[in-house]
Amino acid sequence: MQVRIDAEQCEGHGRCQVTAPEVFRLDAEGYGQVAVDDVPEEYRAPVERAIRLCPKQAIMWVRE
Repeated sequence: MQVRIDAEQCEGHGRCQVTAPEVFRLDAEGYGQVAVDDVPEEYRAPVERAIRLCPKQAIMWVRE
């Protein structure tokens, strides 16, 4: 499964990277980026938590 961050919504709070560092990283300005192409099943729960904790609701699953 894939996840994405809406760059227009992200304000750089960094909760995604703290919650799921295996999946998210911060760019040079501190904004969230997805660090993997596909989210391994073992990281699904931390990604779900990052989605819930994002103050701007900028993180979402990509449905194909």
